[in-house]
Amino acid sequence: MLLTLLRRIGRALVPATLALSFVATGCDDTTTTAPNPDRLYNQVQRLGNPLVSEVFLAKRDHGFHGSTAPTIDVAAFTPIIRGFVDNVAGRDTTVGKTLAAVLLPDELLVQSDKATNTAGWLTWALADGWGGRKLEDDVVTAGLQAVFGALLNPNNTSPGLADDNVDANDVAFSATFPYLAAAH
Repeated sequence: MLLTLLRRIGRALVPATLALSFVATGCDDTTTTAPNPDRLYNQVQRLGNPLVSEVFLAKRDHGFHGSTAPTIDVAAFTPIIRGFVDNVAGRDTTVGKTLAAVLLPDELLVQSDKATNTAGWLTWALADGWGGRKLEDDVVTAGLQAVFGALLNPNNTSPGLADDNVDANDVAFSATFPYLAAAH
């Protein structure tokens, strides 16, 4: 009976022992690795400032925008942003120029030499702030205010289009990573 029990325990331990040995073999705390410069990586998507792709670009251009590098943004997308602001939104050309200059290249910039309490979407450009993007930043409303509202120019606004009418989160963010509130 004892021999049968030992055999059962042994059969149960073999898979666990093998798995542990594979994990231990793959872990080597004595070396560090860096990205392989010879490996080719495939960029799937990028979306720093939601306005660039989601508001200004036609759906047919999303794949192109998402698969390119920010280095081509100014040349490729400045005419599109300016055309949208000038023609679709009907705003003064300075609004389109300002938005293109602030939004392109499509990157989230962080100025780590600034106070972290100045963090927020586009604060690096508009308020000499830290930059980045906080979870609670209402980037859609801020973007709509820049395009259609009085934020950049009080003339020729479209107030009805300057807010997405979505209020702040109805559930508080978590204090621990990943910080997002539970889905409900």
